[in-house]
Amino acid sequence: MAYTEINLGDKANHNNFSSVTEFLLLGFSNLGETQLILFAVLLCLYLIILSGNITIVTVIRLDRSLHIPMYFFLGILSISETCYTFVILPRMLINLLSLLRTISFINCAIQMFFFFGFAVTNCMLLGVMGYDRYAAICHPLRYSMLMSWQICGQLAATCAAIGFLSSLIGSLLVFEQTFCGPNEINHYFCDISPVIQLACTDTYINELVIFSGGVLVLMVPLIFICISYGFIVCTILRIPSTEGKRKAFSTCASHLTVVIVHFGCASFVYLRPSAKFSSSKDRLVTVTYTVVTPLLNPMVYSLRNKDVQMAIRKSLTHYLLSQTPHIHNISGSFFIK
Repeated sequence: MAYTEINLGDKANHNNFSSVTEFLLLGFSNLGETQLILFAVLLCLYLIILSGNITIVTVIRLDRSLHIPMYFFLGILSISETCYTFVILPRMLINLLSLLRTISFINCAIQMFFFFGFAVTNCMLLGVMGYDRYAAICHPLRYSMLMSWQICGQLAATCAAIGFLSSLIGSLLVFEQTFCGPNEINHYFCDISPVIQLACTDTYINELVIFSGGVLVLMVPLIFICISYGFIVCTILRIPSTEGKRKAFSTCASHLTVVIVHFGCASFVYLRPSAKFSSSKDRLVTVTYTVVTPLLNPMVYSLRNKDVQMAIRKSLTHYLLSQTPHIHNISGSFFIK
């Protein structure tokens, strides 16, 4: 049952209303047989995201040369984005193969909470990574003091706290509404705009609060990043050597690429009132936001960052060398027999 009839009797002027117990995720149901192709593509992308982020976290953990704040935050971002995609993509892949695309009311609320918790955490982490680059380039002599391990831990914990507190408030504002049907969400996951549009009550105040919160969690870190890079550019322009300028810019290029895509897509989707939600266009941008951005992070940092490339090569070489004696032992045993 998608919703159940509840009779409030005389206390509600004998009005009946329906309480939604589950939602139907329409997602990409209009694509027909093309859903199988989309499933294959998204599955491949999801596996690349998982393997890329796991590789980055593992390499940062094993290579001591990467035990600096910049890569500490990159590792935290990779873990957060792995969890972020896990909240959305597995269910979306199942729905692409399933005829029954329902999600319970509680699971919908849980999905929304964790999705936005990790999404806001990622925004905050990108802001902190901008500050890290500012401290490294503009205040190199004070860098170890400005970005001590204690401060790094506190900043990472603060990002997560802000992310999940914001998500808790937003989710409560959505799911405190009365949902009496219809129960069809014109999206592939429980996003704020398509869900709150199904509410039977006046949602103007709730939408205004959610929109204001979205502006804060997106624009504050973005403005912070812009200010940080303003100081960074001024400092780099004062460097006399061309090689020094190139090296300083190269340490920021990967971060800037991820920031532009992440904040660009998020701003397009969430910095608008829910009434302006456009199912087809917003689904396309949200796919970019939920799939391409997490894919971009490990690819950019592994393809453009020489330190990460060297660490990956070193780890692979060490692994292959460690396996060589084992291979010789197996082959030796074979010939002895």
